[in-house]
Amino acid sequence: MRTTTLARLLLAWLLAGMLLAGAARAALPIEHWTTASGARVYFVRADAIPMLDVRIDFDAGGRFDPQGRKGLAAIVNAMLARGAGGLDEAAISEGFARIGAQRGGGAGDDRASVTLRTLAGAPELDQALALLARVVSQPAFDEAVLAREKERTIQSIRESQTRPAAIAQRAFDALMYGSHPYGVHATPETVAAIARDDLVAFHRGHYGARGAVVSMVGAVTSERAREIAERLTRDLPPGEAARALLAVAAPREAVERRIAHPASQSHILIGQPAIARDDPDFFPLLVGNHILGGASFVSRLHDEVREKRGLAYSVYSHFSPQLQPGPFVIGLQTRKEQTDVALGVVRETLGRFLRDGPSADELAAAKANLVGGFALRIDSNRKILDNLANIGFHRLSLDYLDRWAARVEAVTLDDVRAAFARHVRPQAMATVVVGDGGAPR
Repeated sequence: MRTTTLARLLLAWLLAGMLLAGAARAALPIEHWTTASGARVYFVRADAIPMLDVRIDFDAGGRFDPQGRKGLAAIVNAMLARGAGGLDEAAISEGFARIGAQRGGGAGDDRASVTLRTLAGAPELDQALALLARVVSQPAFDEAVLAREKERTIQSIRESQTRPAAIAQRAFDALMYGSHPYGVHATPETVAAIARDDLVAFHRGHYGARGAVVSMVGAVTSERAREIAERLTRDLPPGEAARALLAVAAPREAVERRIAHPASQSHILIGQPAIARDDPDFFPLLVGNHILGGASFVSRLHDEVREKRGLAYSVYSHFSPQLQPGPFVIGLQTRKEQTDVALGVVRETLGRFLRDGPSADELAAAKANLVGGFALRIDSNRKILDNLANIGFHRLSLDYLDRWAARVEAVTLDDVRAAFARHVRPQAMATVVVGDGGAPR
């Protein structure tokens, strides 16, 4: 009996592996439509488990925070479930918990989201959807709860201002983006200035149906998915589909800032605004960065900084595409007395990569690694949901995931060199060092 059970498990694992390997090549059946209220919907039916994952993205990120009210977008999102539609915070929390549903969300620079994971059968699904619809369309923004949320946020900001990683990130963003919303962080003063009327106006203007993207993955039919999307968006304010974008004025010359801190190590960030999500260089930069610093233990930066010289436990690089040019970043930590040596190695390694590009062997290995690992990007409903939301919010093609591996495979050495030359300029990079407060060298 035991042998039979083990054999069945082994067969199941083998079949699952075959399915995942094929997922990189098989079409993901994404259905797309627009609700009567103007929300765009992306749906993948997945019957393997009796669950439904839902995510609603709004064009309601921190780039819309009014001057002197930085932090408003985050507080609006946090306050959605703190009371809505005649229910207080406890009733909402208990309502989701009673049916085993999980609600989440958050706000970034560009977008804000609300998520739900629930059983796909009645009555749990109906109850979860009713609660979520209240949360997104009828937030109460109670004054007393707002005062508590603001105080919690202020204390969190003050605590973060003591940590070297957070200090470095704030200074780094400011050097890269200046007064652009991507470069401005909330402070105790800007949060304290937020009033209930600000929340009401922000919700009315940015949590509208016409700017919403609804993503769903789970065990429901297409017809049921259409009903769900209509139910979740019909009571939203109309909103606007247009996107307000401010030009990013990238630094024109290299700038470095050092901030003294008692930590034993220096926290180092180097980079610049680089790429928007719709840039055609996305795939060459993805592949090239995998070689430079994106592949943790086999990258150029790891080899030069850690393996050959032992200057840091880890070193990385990445591109973070956003609606507007998001940053290219190199990051590491090193002992204070090694700060200048480590910076020199990083800059020399980057300069050599820009000058010579990757080798043919490095390119082949990077593409094989990325394509071979693609199945892991869509091996769960939650990951598929995140991909759907990304496709929807950034208006990528419906066959984006189907073509992903082929587009990686198509990248050439010349593509990588040209893309890095267009987007990475060492002569105009921002550098922040927190720990070693000495003068830049």
